[in-house]
Amino acid sequence: MAAAQPKQYAVLAGRPMLWHAVRALCVPPIENVFVVLARGDEQFARFDWSAFAGRLEPLYCGGDTRRDSVYNGLVAAMAAVDADDWMLVHDAARPCLPQADLERLMAECAGDAIGGILALPIADTVKRAGKDEGGVQRIAGTEDRALLWLAQTPQMFRAGLLTEALQRAKGQVTDEASAIEQEGLRPRLVPGSRDNLKVTYTGDLAIAEAILARRAAR
Repeated sequence: MAAAQPKQYAVLAGRPMLWHAVRALCVPPIENVFVVLARGDEQFARFDWSAFAGRLEPLYCGGDTRRDSVYNGLVAAMAAVDADDWMLVHDAARPCLPQADLERLMAECAGDAIGGILALPIADTVKRAGKDEGGVQRIAGTEDRALLWLAQTPQMFRAGLLTEALQRAKGQVTDEASAIEQEGLRPRLVPGSRDNLKVTYTGDLAIAEAILARRAAR
């Protein structure tokens, strides 16, 4: 986003983006919300988190990658959770998680032996790219979109299983489900919604603002 501060502290509806992501998870039956922060983070303490008192715990143990941060957070949280407890991992950059999506994920995964993730079936035609002899990007093929989903968060797995999977994960692990897949397991796909966007580009801030404003007006 080329911003002067980490995007999780970008202001949305008068509060940092992270505040909205936390609020989405501070609902029953979730008992604790752990926020994994960079070891040198000085901004978190500047904001008012009193609305989540007794439920929110910052963990200053972030790593160089998402995999490292989630793994470090799980290890740090193990004193407060059991290996069989469900753990939901959510992006701070997804401030508009609908409660209905969260409830659907928890309901469908509660009885699942592995766990699962929120995801969206792809509606667009998907092209695989390749460069020609001159280095120009060209279409190398068309993927079967019926088999493709866009991964979202939260992603919900047992704390012990996820910790072990992340510890053993090899190669590029861009989400928790990837580590679970490396264990030979197949996480459940739970339909999410477009409101649960990931704020990535500057223009996404306006979209997130509009979603939050629409909900506040209901």
